[in-house]
Amino acid sequence: MRASAGRDDDCGRRQHGRLTLAWPGAVILLLHNQYRTLGGEERVVDDLSRLIPEYLGESVELLERSSASLSGGTAALALARGGLDPAEVAGAVARTGARVVHGHNLLPSFGWRALAAARKAGARTVLSLHQYRLVCAAGTCLDPAGNDCTRCHGRDTRPGVRLNCRGGSRAEAAIYAGSLSAWSARMVAEADVVLVANQTTLNRLNELGAPLAGARVEVIPYPVASATQRATPQSGEYAICSARLSADKGVDIAIEACARAGRRLVLTGHGPDQAALRAQAARLGADVTFAGRVPDDELARLRAGAALAVVPSRFAETFGLSAAEAMAAALPVAATSAGALVELLPAEDLAAPGDVESLTASIEKLWGDAGRGAANAERIEEIASPAVVAAKLAAVYDG
Repeated sequence: MRASAGRDDDCGRRQHGRLTLAWPGAVILLLHNQYRTLGGEERVVDDLSRLIPEYLGESVELLERSSASLSGGTAALALARGGLDPAEVAGAVARTGARVVHGHNLLPSFGWRALAAARKAGARTVLSLHQYRLVCAAGTCLDPAGNDCTRCHGRDTRPGVRLNCRGGSRAEAAIYAGSLSAWSARMVAEADVVLVANQTTLNRLNELGAPLAGARVEVIPYPVASATQRATPQSGEYAICSARLSADKGVDIAIEACARAGRRLVLTGHGPDQAALRAQAARLGADVTFAGRVPDDELARLRAGAALAVVPSRFAETFGLSAAEAMAAALPVAATSAGALVELLPAEDLAAPGDVESLTASIEKLWGDAGRGAANAERIEEIASPAVVAAKLAAVYDG
């Protein structure tokens, strides 16, 4: 989908060759502000773009903007105003006849004004919460030291400014924190339905004081299709970790754990910590292949040749898409107990976040365990197959 020819305009809008807003039969309009580093959320949006026509029989349009194309000043203006160019969203609803506008990441460029414009144009509005960004400016609830953090609560986002959790300038931290305090409740209020991927994430959002009181909130997992290639873990030659290369994903823990276990590790994905992780692997003498961001078919091939998957997250995962996709490929998964991973995997397979020793033990125990891999495939089919997700999504779209 994102391979189609396109260009970014000065507001960060992505102009897609195949996904222009011109199909008169369009019914579901997806809104998404891409992150600077692409990851699981972009995969979810792509998966929904395929699921809705196939399972619900409705057309999909995608209106997408990119943070990578926004200047700092434009992003700050968008945050302060609660979004840029809501008229574009209203126009998209009018041109396509969309009956539902489904927002994903709306910050910084869309904001609450996008949902308000969609409503005014006559569309039903749905908001998916993929992170903790109603309260946490970084979205991960990790402090700069990599520790779980709940200092920001409700509208009090000042701790995020003091700690500079976004890692940029203090001005950026203040603008982001201020916008969350000012506009998060309005964002929720403009949604007819709010979606979260599991009960664990909903519980944490409530504990953080997210402004969900009075909102209609539904729990719908992300769709996870059956793997095109199933693994044979007993003959696998390496561990695979598919993740953004950033501190919240704990990839450094996976490198050290696999080194201790004497196992080869294949990493897919990219991110800001790549240089540091390469240096760590060299220092440890670890057998690590940095494959970068790979196409879906290559990722499927790599999973099929693995003995197990490693999901070493530090932050409280809101779903655990990498774990779920590995489960669908019939891989055993050595993961941490961070966030929603506890809903996907057996407790005995989980290590404490950040604990190298317990993750190493999980890798050694689960290596090549085909029985656990088969059980994982059955489990994820039950809770997150496209058919299961589509039925729940249809109920939300229909009211």
